[in-house]
Order: sequence, then C-alpha cells, then structure tokens
Amino acid sequence: MSILVTRPSPAGVELVTRLCALGHSAWSFPLIEFTPGRELAQLATQLAALAPGDLVFALSQHAVEYAQPCLHRAGLSWPAALNYYAIGRSTALALHSVSGLSVAWPHERETSEMLLQLPTLRRLKGKRALILRGNGGRELLGETLVQRGAEVRFLECYQRCEKYYHGPSEGKRWRDRAIDTLVVTSGEMLQQLYQLFPAIDREEWLLRCRLIVVSERLATLARELGWKRITVADGADNDALVRALQ
Repeated sequence: MSILVTRPSPAGVELVTRLCALGHSAWSFPLIEFTPGRELAQLATQLAALAPGDLVFALSQHAVEYAQPCLHRAGLSWPAALNYYAIGRSTALALHSVSGLSVAWPHERETSEMLLQLPTLRRLKGKRALILRGNGGRELLGETLVQRGAEVRFLECYQRCEKYYHGPSEGKRWRDRAIDTLVVTSGEMLQQLYQLFPAIDREEWLLRCRLIVVSERLATLARELGWKRITVADGADNDALVRALQ
C-alpha cells in the first residue's frame, strides 16, 4: 500500500510519520495551507458580548490554534461561564488544553449532524452562539442553531488557502510512486484533488485508488465524482485514519 495524505500540515506530516513507522509507504501532499482569519481581532469583543450560559463552538483545531494566541496577547482567558462545544475529540482536547474548561463533543461520529444531536443543544431560545471557524465551510450548524432559537454569530479565525501544483507533473510523480490509497479529509480538498490532474490521470489512476474519507457526506461526494473503493474512517483525527488504513 502506497498512501498519499492530502490533509494540511502539521497533521498531515504527523500522519505520514506514523504510517511510515508502521511500515507503509506514505507521502504528504497538502492541498491547502492556513493563514490568520480576517475577523480574528474581534474575538475578545465577541466573547465579552456573550452572557453566562451562552455557547461557543470550535469547528476545528485550527480555530483554537489561531484563537488562543489572540486571547493571550490581549491578556485574556476563555470565559468560564460559557458552554463550549467542539466538532470532534481532537478539537475538544485542543480547546480544553488551552482553557482548562469542559468541552462537549459528539462521541459517536465527528460531524455537525452528530454535534447537533447533543441533548443540551435541542432548545436554545434566548441563547447566543459564537461559532469559531475558517473561511467558508458548511452552514448546517449555524442554520440549525438559529432554527432552534439561538442568535448566531460566526468568527473567521483562519483562512484556508489553496496550494498551487502543476497537475501533469504531479500526476506523473505520484503514478511513478505507485500511489494506490488516498486520504482526504474535506469536500473542498476532494474536489481540488479531482480537478488537479488531467483527465487521463483521473481515469487511469486517481479514480482507481482506494479513498479514505472522514464522513458519509464526503463518501457520497466521492461516489458522485467517480470513486468506487471508499472507506469511511470512524473519526477525523489521525488515530481514526490510522485505524481505517490498517
């Protein structure tokens, strides 16, 4: 098995290191990189506007990684009177480690749909919610919280920027290395990967690879694009991806 890991650094490099230690051939091929979000400077003000019992959602570890230094520079900490939620285990641990506070997350599967099934999020009339995320992304969480009565604000903590690659050269490079397994952790990156390579590379190689994804939603998109051999990991963190690759 020769594995191409498309998730961005540092998580992508960490996954490749683990896979190589397990005896696999693996390479890092990050499709996006991160820069500070345009609204990061508003974080302290937005947190201060929340009342005890209001909600804060962290949608990725990157949101926490960019938010924490911003608060630290302002001499502030995460307000203890708020209720904190994360999209998955790794993000919850990242937020807990910098705040020392309890963070709820969906244990069954790390998706917005499962997060919204938590009992404490069923009735939200009169609550305010601050969603910490990157640029763009799905609107399901915010829309559903509004439907349940919450006043929702988004804060862009970081931006995802597409990395440029020359498709024909990269197609030859990875075919020469006999890549037969792909790890993709977002729909944005899946579409980027599909569009990167010339049609002949897609038909003869890319779509014939086994594809590891992190949600049923992503698996559906992959099938629509033409992939046949798809495995859905039981989470989005590297532990789950390692398990899926065994």
